[in-house]
Amino acid sequence: MAQIGTNEFRAGLKVEVEGEPYTIVGVEFVKPGKGQPFTRTKLKHLKTGRVIERTYKSGERLELADVEETKMRLLYTEPGGVIFMDDKSFEQLTISTAVIGDNAKWLMEEISYDILLYKGEPIEVSPPTFMEMKITETAPGVRGDTASGRVLKPAILESGAKVQVPIFVEEGDKIKVDTRTGEYVSRAS
Repeated sequence: MAQIGTNEFRAGLKVEVEGEPYTIVGVEFVKPGKGQPFTRTKLKHLKTGRVIERTYKSGERLELADVEETKMRLLYTEPGGVIFMDDKSFEQLTISTAVIGDNAKWLMEEISYDILLYKGEPIEVSPPTFMEMKITETAPGVRGDTASGRVLKPAILESGAKVQVPIFVEEGDKIKVDTRTGEYVSRAS
């Protein structure tokens, strides 16, 4: 397994700490007036999302995590799992809904998702940053609502996600949504 030294630490790098996969979210090199320099890191657990802080002396080494990032297309959903397919090898993979977690509201057939595999097992499914979806349910915009300062109204998208949209957007419109925040971006053409 490949190892890296503290001088190679950078945000986004995937490492193994105590046999668990983490991604480095923050790195700070500290050179105190007395004593040996060290690197303070913030690490986010890839499975649980928990963030921890660790310090490493200069010259210490960490193992790179055995992770693979791949793109796969969602074929269909069945009870307890979602079936994805690799467009190049046509290999199919079933991922449990527990692994998908909160991202389940962005699942739509025939869309490619980023899948993170740790030692061959899927641990994270990420939707595209921006997705275009049709509004299936929203209240009609009432004239004069803008005077009260309310310019957003709730809407339900075809995937089941709930978002806030401007009052001029109607049921049946196609909109662009930022999946990181769940916010309306614009109307889709």
